[in-house]
Amino acid sequence: MRQAEISRNTLETRITVRLNLDGSGQGRFVTGVPFLDHMLDQIARHGLIDLDIAAEGDLQVDNHHTVEDIGITLGQALAKAWGDKKGLTRYGAAYVPLDEALSRVVVDLSGRPGLFMDVAFARDAVGQFETELFGEFFQGLVNHAGITLHIDNLKGKNAHHQAETIFKAFGRALRMAITPDPRIANVIPSTKGAL
Repeated sequence: MRQAEISRNTLETRITVRLNLDGSGQGRFVTGVPFLDHMLDQIARHGLIDLDIAAEGDLQVDNHHTVEDIGITLGQALAKAWGDKKGLTRYGAAYVPLDEALSRVVVDLSGRPGLFMDVAFARDAVGQFETELFGEFFQGLVNHAGITLHIDNLKGKNAHHQAETIFKAFGRALRMAITPDPRIANVIPSTKGAL
């Protein structure tokens, strides 16, 4: 089973992530950051990943440490769950609209961390959530999952819609990339023979 559980404990945060890559999109999120919980649910539902994330952080300071460390821990759990990547599709891409907003996300399980994010949010915050923290979340995730991730918001006037299209598209692109391809069941999808 492609499952993982990772805990990360620092002086700033205590986080546990449990996931099943072959799930049905079930999610449970208790992070203390409600808008992030809503976005994490998009990853689970649209990625068909069962995802359980519990976090306690220094929210009295701000959301930064909690959001970044959830990205780090989720990245570690993803890397553990997919293992050596034999037989995986490797690449995934998705376009997702929500009313006026449209985002494209492309993922490569490359083994090379890289985040290329081109998003001009319409507002600096959605409720109490600062939109700049999305970059921190995804940077932590790609660094620890070892993936290359391109995120482009192509259109959008509503920051909530922009964020939601990004997380939905990430879930769908990830789902494509982690899908086993029976034609290469015992092969790492790289001419190098390693990812």
